[in-house]
Amino acid sequence: MTSPKTAHRPLGPSTDASPAKGLRADVAPRRVTGPHRWWDRVLVADPGLGQLQAGWRTFVAMVTSLAVGYGMAHALAIPTMIGMMVAGMMGLMSAFAVAGNSWIQLARPILWMPFPYTAVLWLAAALHDDRALEIGLDAAALALTFLLARFGPLALLTGMMMFNGLMVGIIAKIPMSMMGQAFLVALVSAAAVLATRLLLCHPMPREDLLRTQRAFVVEARRLADTTVEALDPDADLARVERRMNRSLRRLNIVTITIDGRLAQPEAATDPVVAELLHRHLFDAELALRGIGQAVRALADQSPPEPLRQALAVGLLLARDTPPARAGGLRPAVRTIHEQADVILRDPRADPRDAESAALARRVAELLDSLADSLVSWLTLGERTPDTPAAVPFQPAVALENNRIPGSAAPMRRVLTARTRSGWQRAVPFVRAPLHAGVAAAIVCPIADAIDPQRFYWGLVGVMITLFGTNTTHERLRKFGHRMVGTVAGAVVGVLLLHAMGHHHIHWTLLVIVAGLSFGSWGLQRAYALWVAGLVAALVQLYGLTTPDSGMDRLLGERLLDNGLGVLIATACAALIFPLSTRSVVREAEHGYVQAVQSLLTQVSARWEEPDSPVRLRGAARVVDAALFQVAEVSRPLVRMPLGVRGRAPHHRMALLNTAAAHARALAAAADVDIDLSSPLAERARLITHTLTDSLRALDHHLANGTAQGVWRRVGPLVRELRAELRPTAPGPRARRLQSALHELDALDAALAAFAEQCGLPLESGGAREGGRPAAPVRQARASAADRPRAHAPRTATAPAAPIPAGAAGRGAARPDTASEVSVTGSVRCAAHPDGCFAQITVVNARGQRVAHTYTDAGRYRLGLRPGHHIVVVSAPEHSPHAEPVTVGASQAAVRLDIRL
Repeated sequence: MTSPKTAHRPLGPSTDASPAKGLRADVAPRRVTGPHRWWDRVLVADPGLGQLQAGWRTFVAMVTSLAVGYGMAHALAIPTMIGMMVAGMMGLMSAFAVAGNSWIQLARPILWMPFPYTAVLWLAAALHDDRALEIGLDAAALALTFLLARFGPLALLTGMMMFNGLMVGIIAKIPMSMMGQAFLVALVSAAAVLATRLLLCHPMPREDLLRTQRAFVVEARRLADTTVEALDPDADLARVERRMNRSLRRLNIVTITIDGRLAQPEAATDPVVAELLHRHLFDAELALRGIGQAVRALADQSPPEPLRQALAVGLLLARDTPPARAGGLRPAVRTIHEQADVILRDPRADPRDAESAALARRVAELLDSLADSLVSWLTLGERTPDTPAAVPFQPAVALENNRIPGSAAPMRRVLTARTRSGWQRAVPFVRAPLHAGVAAAIVCPIADAIDPQRFYWGLVGVMITLFGTNTTHERLRKFGHRMVGTVAGAVVGVLLLHAMGHHHIHWTLLVIVAGLSFGSWGLQRAYALWVAGLVAALVQLYGLTTPDSGMDRLLGERLLDNGLGVLIATACAALIFPLSTRSVVREAEHGYVQAVQSLLTQVSARWEEPDSPVRLRGAARVVDAALFQVAEVSRPLVRMPLGVRGRAPHHRMALLNTAAAHARALAAAADVDIDLSSPLAERARLITHTLTDSLRALDHHLANGTAQGVWRRVGPLVRELRAELRPTAPGPRARRLQSALHELDALDAALAAFAEQCGLPLESGGAREGGRPAAPVRQARASAADRPRAHAPRTATAPAAPIPAGAAGRGAARPDTASEVSVTGSVRCAAHPDGCFAQITVVNARGQRVAHTYTDAGRYRLGLRPGHHIVVVSAPEHSPHAEPVTVGASQAAVRLDIRL
């Protein structure tokens, strides 16, 4: 935590106040800031490569454990299948249940696994003749696993190994005389898995952070590319807006993930550097969001063609400029400013053009801010630790299993709030074990009647249903994934089995390992992918003992047993100490309101006591995390078209999304020292306190279901204060304060509409009139996300030039290429006198991307229509370069050589 004196970004009228000045730009890791690479799409889809690492970890652990099990079985003269089953469980559980950032965190649990596992194997061997007791112990072991989960990861691992030991003991029927050899196999395989994981899968949190930073850079480039497409007058605005919204959502998830990855137990860094890293990342995301919003507004208008072209070129440069060389954006920013100023200074300018120019200036300012934030963010790497396990910053958001926390936190809060006294304090400890125990007691007899040899399939269905789910909707969605994944995996597994046959054991083992590795990779993307990989692997095992004629019946029984386990576990969770999905949603919304309330409290402290140690951006990031939790618990069971599922839930989420966007902007704008007269300072204090009181009333309403107070609108107070501040001398500090007040007004409007939907009465004004509160007013409000877009008629100031085939705009018609002029040339630099590899994009006078190609041995060829164009060249090791070219109708060819 830092105070504004140590961490506040200097304010200045121009980019000369940039904190990036004086910092070396070459210290940013090349793998973060380098040119486009083919694996960038993978990084965006999997920030930090956590999913690929899970698949690789499973592959290494399974190959090692199966190889050791095979060798140990021959060395100890025990059946090969027993040796591989015992050792394989060590590899599987180490890959799924053991994680850590140091060798001690890996060694302790992995080397502990053989002890509870083989102890329960011995118990299973002793109970082979007592069927009822064997089944009862399976149910008890499952309940015990959920009980031990309350006492930390090592206790949970112990319970899982005990449950798995009973399962393997039932399947393999290992005699008691082999328990010593089984323990030795388990111990040696665990040690081997530990060694290979340390050698081939060593945790490197700093590398994970750098890969996540690269994902941010790639997503930012993708957003910039979408904004260029939005400026195309022939673009499909609905499609572009969908792409932009999707990109903004991914960008927000990546930034939250970066903050979470910065929180590692081994981290020990300078708190000032940590805070600045967080601040610059936050500001970069905010600038990108602002650019997207401004371009969407410009897309609804018809800006003059020179202004459109300047914007398109500037955004193309923003897309292709390496972040460490973001200073190269400044010429494009100046060009946009110049074009906008020409319009704004013209007293005869059309009001619509003046509005477009003002928006263009906003885009230029945000590009300037983005350049400063990215350079500062990356150059701070010079002062961060460089050891593999050291990562800077302790953020407000902590990841769970490398993912942003979802419904678990609201569920725990609801459960704790309901069990604070008497015997109910034991409910959080016994609730999940009771669900598991009762469900297992019901499922086991049914599954045993279907197939006595494989009754454990029903138990597996109970276990996977209750692990990682917190609401009935989540469990039912998991049921759907389980069924779909089982069917898909069965089809793939049977096809592979028929293709390979039963007698190629090495190919069988390869398919098993590949299936488990694929499932591990897909587990965090969709549960059905994990199930498909698992079932495809299991089919190969079933093929060793089951004839082809019985495979369909066997897989059908597995599907039935698993489905019964899932449904019965879901029913038990809904009936035993139930927590409704609605109550969890209300608790998530309650957490969101508390996060906004905390942000406003810090805004008030920042203005009243400038030296107070506040973290406004950190508080806004907590709002983002709370919004993610609301979105997770509010997901419908089945996604339906908007008109079918109803508009109320959609409106509530849209209002909270809008409020979160204003909260982010408020956090950045309000971080300024204000110097107001006593009356004005008192009015600012009244605004923040009134809005905080309204949030408390809404918080009480969400937590208790009863209205205690009303929502008092602060809009009139904000507008009065802004009107009184306008005559003061303009300056960056005054502009920031005006922006903060505007965001306060917008935040109040969005949350007031949300409070009204929740049933809290609204008051028309923020102050009392005549000693009495104003009468509550209920009026319909809709956020900007819910209103239909009003598309202005496109009356371009110049006729649109035809676009060559292959241009970016999808809505453009294919032109006649007969009148195209050939443009050829070369791209060279001092380091590559024979020619540079480069990407070339051409923008016409309307801002449309009309051509795109790559150099071949440093040379390129394009076909362009007559007119004025801008050629943007992006080459590795260079900042993008923009070169104007005029193509005349009478010219046969144009030569343009570019020197970088």
